[in-house]
Amino acid sequence: MTSVETKYEHIIIREDGQAIIEGTGMKVLQLVSEKIAYGWSPEEFHYQHPSLSLGQIHSALAYYWDHYEELNQQLKEQIERIDELRRASQSSPLIKRLKSMGYYQ
Repeated sequence: MTSVETKYEHIIIREDGQAIIEGTGMKVLQLVSEKIAYGWSPEEFHYQHPSLSLGQIHSALAYYWDHYEELNQQLKEQIERIDELRRASQSSPLIKRLKSMGYYQ
């Protein structure tokens, strides 16, 4: 898969349009979702993801704030897709069987 460099030292854009931290495969959007969910500081991100440098984390967060609307829209679309998949899975034979056995709510 090819990628495009950005003006952010550690951030590249993959062919599919996803911003990732170069050399890690971690999406900037993953860090954004953790930032929103947990309110982590860069130091806490580093503690939770020790393979990332503070420079990589700060670069990803800078990319997020500079592309706020775009990344929030991507996050919204991902959440909608997850909800859609979750609704579709509720009617699967496995889920129905697990519910009938009391293992799934």
